[in-house]
Amino acid sequence: MINFGSMKEEFLKTVFKKHQLAEPIPSMGAVCKFADRLLQTLFPPLSEMKFSSVKDLEIHLLTLERELYTVLDGLKKQLNDSPENLAGRYMKQLPLIYDHLEKDVQAIVLGDPAAKTELEVILTYPGFYAIAMYRIAHALHLLEIPYLPRVITEYAHSKTGIDIHPGANIEPYFCIDHGTGVVIGETTIIGKYVKIYQGVTLGALSVAKEMASVKRHPTIEDNVVIYSGATILGGDTVIGENSIIGGNVWITKSIPPHSTVYH
Repeated sequence: MINFGSMKEEFLKTVFKKHQLAEPIPSMGAVCKFADRLLQTLFPPLSEMKFSSVKDLEIHLLTLERELYTVLDGLKKQLNDSPENLAGRYMKQLPLIYDHLEKDVQAIVLGDPAAKTELEVILTYPGFYAIAMYRIAHALHLLEIPYLPRVITEYAHSKTGIDIHPGANIEPYFCIDHGTGVVIGETTIIGKYVKIYQGVTLGALSVAKEMASVKRHPTIEDNVVIYSGATILGGDTVIGENSIIGGNVWITKSIPPHSTVYH
């Protein structure tokens, strides 16, 4: 057992002062619970919820909106709009989130010969779960809500081993196969019908902290396949459409469309 009496008084005062100055923050558990409940609402196979009518579903969505409002209320000093308005604006993005996720499921089924049905993808694929949490978090990011988007994507990261920054811009029909060790950085741009495998890094070259607001991560154009272990770095790096990037390659310069790159 620690003998607190022997601790230096200066240390105790420092830690105590930090506790006194700390601003209250929303429950991180409540944030993750909201994200999971929202995903379960959009995809019934993940949920035991049953709705007897469209009105019941609408009431449930209003409950979720209230949950989000409660979470946002704990951040109101740091928001650019009222918690109530932001919660409402977020819920209006649900049709687009749902549309993109439906297309992502289709892309995974088409892109993975082992995927027999959409139900199998929704229930068992970590790539789908990570993409879904990213899309839920990205909608919060677009509203400039601090902390919460990253909490959600790191929650998904802990469950899947797939690290997608909520600031990335990812078009629909996105497929992550296997997925463990995938890293997608904050300013990455990914087009439609892109498929990536485990261990892929879409990252930044080493840059100074003051360059945090510039594009640091690559752009992947439509219909690109990136095989396992590939590392693609840099904000000026563009992988042209219809290209195939082989496993374990290291790329820091742009690749023209219709290219095949291998080690």
